[in-house]
Amino acid sequence: MTELLTARQMRDLEQAAIDAGTVTGAGMMEKAGQGVVSGLLARWPDLRIKPHRALVLCGPGNNGGDGFVIARLLIKAGWRADVFLSGDPDRLPPDARGNYDRLTALTDVHDWNSEAIRNGARPDVIIDAVFGTGLTRPLPRDIAEVLGARGCRRWKQSYDIARVAVDCPSGLNLDNGMLPFNGDPEDEDFNPWPQFVNSADLTVTFHSPKAGHYLGMGPLICGRIAVVDIGLRGEAGERSMVGQPPCPERTRLAEPKFAGRPVRRWPGMVLTKNRFAGHKYDYGHVIAFAGGVGRGGAGRLAARAALRIGAGLVTLVCPKAAVMENAMHLNAVMLRGLDDPQDLAQVADDRVTAFCVGPGLGTGARTRALVAQVLARAEGVRDWRPPAVVLDADALTSFADDPDALFAMTHARTILTPHEGEFARLFPDLSQSARGDASKIDVARRAAARAGCVVLLKGPDTVIAAPDGGATVHAAAYDRRAPWLATAGAGDVLAGMIAGIAAGPVSPDLIVCAEAATWLHTEAARVFGPGLIAEDLSEMLPQVLRGLQDQPE
Repeated sequence: MTELLTARQMRDLEQAAIDAGTVTGAGMMEKAGQGVVSGLLARWPDLRIKPHRALVLCGPGNNGGDGFVIARLLIKAGWRADVFLSGDPDRLPPDARGNYDRLTALTDVHDWNSEAIRNGARPDVIIDAVFGTGLTRPLPRDIAEVLGARGCRRWKQSYDIARVAVDCPSGLNLDNGMLPFNGDPEDEDFNPWPQFVNSADLTVTFHSPKAGHYLGMGPLICGRIAVVDIGLRGEAGERSMVGQPPCPERTRLAEPKFAGRPVRRWPGMVLTKNRFAGHKYDYGHVIAFAGGVGRGGAGRLAARAALRIGAGLVTLVCPKAAVMENAMHLNAVMLRGLDDPQDLAQVADDRVTAFCVGPGLGTGARTRALVAQVLARAEGVRDWRPPAVVLDADALTSFADDPDALFAMTHARTILTPHEGEFARLFPDLSQSARGDASKIDVARRAAARAGCVVLLKGPDTVIAAPDGGATVHAAAYDRRAPWLATAGAGDVLAGMIAGIAAGPVSPDLIVCAEAATWLHTEAARVFGPGLIAEDLSEMLPQVLRGLQDQPE
C-alpha cells in the first residue's frame, strides 16, 4: 500500500535525503517542475500540438519555486507564460530564489495584482503554485479571489481553462483535508464555508500522496491526482519514516493496487486460489443478530454478506417472535430464536468464530446485555482463537450514555464500525464539531487507543485505526468514486463482510480484515454502478472475487 504522509513527514523525508547526500533541494525542485509539465501534457495531450499560454501563479516559498521551474520549462518549449509572485523575491528560500533568477532571464515575473491577473490575456492553463504542503491558515483574500474563481468572466470559455495544482490546490490543509474559512464569525454575513473554494482539474504531488488528498474536501477539489518521483526513493527515504513523533506509526492508503496483489497474499481472505478442501466449519461460523418483528432486514443484510464473502456457515439469531418472518427470507443462512441474552450459549457453541452485533437490533438494555455476552465469550475447546466481534449501529448507540462501560469490555478481537454520528456519541470530544484541526486519522487513532480495539470510522474517506496507532485510509474517491454507496443498509453489509473475513481460518490483525472488506465493499458498488441498493452488494461479490482470482501472479 502507498504511504500517506503528513506535511511534517514530507519535510523530514526531504531533509533526511538531503543530509544523506542523495538529493539536493535544487535537484528536487527541478524534478518537481518537470513532473508537473509531464503530468500536464499527459492529462491534456492536445496541448502538445502547438505552444499555448500559461498563467503561472507563484507563492513565497518552495511551492513558488516549483512554479518558476514550470514557467521556465514551458517558455523553453515555446509557450507564453504570464508569471505572478505573491511575496517579496528577496525573501524567497535559496532554491526558489535561484529558479526565480533563472526565470527572470527569460521573462518578467510580476508582483501579485488581482486586477492585472484577471484583466490579462486568456490562458489555456492556470498553474497554481502559490501554497503547497504545510499551509494551515486561510488564504489571503487577494489570493483567494483569484484562485477561487473558476476563471475570469472576461475570458471566453473560462470554464474550459485547464487548472493544475502543484502539490495541492492552495488553501487545502494537506494534513486533514480541511479548508480553513475566511470570515469573521461576528459578521452577520459570516459563512462557515471557505469564502472562495479553489479547485483543480489535476493535482501533481511529489513522492507520495498526502493525507489531505484523500480526507475531507481533498477529493472534491483536487481533480485527478498524479504522483511524481523527485528522487526520494531508497534507504534515506525509508529511514526518515521510522520513529517520527508524535505518531511513529504509518498511515497507509487502501488503493486499487490492493487488488493487484495475488489474492492468496491477502491475510483473512477466505476465497483464494489455494482455498483448501475441508469442512464448512474450517472456514468459520458467523453469528449475526437481527431485531424484532419487522426489523430484521439489517441483520439479514449482514448475515448474507458474511456468507457471500466466504464464511463456512452463518446463523442469524433473532427474537423468537421474529423467527417465522426471517425464515421466509432465508435459505442458506441458518436461523435461531433467542429472547434472553443470558441464554446465548444455547444458540452459539464454541465453533462460532465471529459475531456481528448491532444492525437493526434497537437500542436499550437488551442490546447492551447482548453485547456484554458476546464480548465475554472466551476461546472454547473447538476454537482456534477467540471469536472476532464486529459492533455496529445500535450496538454502539446503546452505550451512548456510558461509552466507558463498552470500552471496559472490548478486547483485541473487537472492531467498532461507527459512522460520524455514532462516533460522536461514543467519543464526543473527538466529534466533527470538537476535533478542531485534528484530522480524521488523528481522531480515529485516539479512539482506537481509548477503546482498546480497531475502529473503522466510516465515510467517503473511511479511516481504519488500530490501538497501536497503525491506520489505513480508504477513500471512495477519484477513480474509485461510488456515490451510490450512500444508501440504506450499505453499512450493515460492510459489518457482515468484516465478520465473514475475520471468521476465516487465517488469523490476521482485524485491521487487515477491515481493509479487505472496505476495499471489496466499494469495488462491489463500482462494479454494479448507479441504481445500487444494499442487497446488490452481496450479489456482486462473486463477480468481484472471481476477477481477483483471475489476476496473474
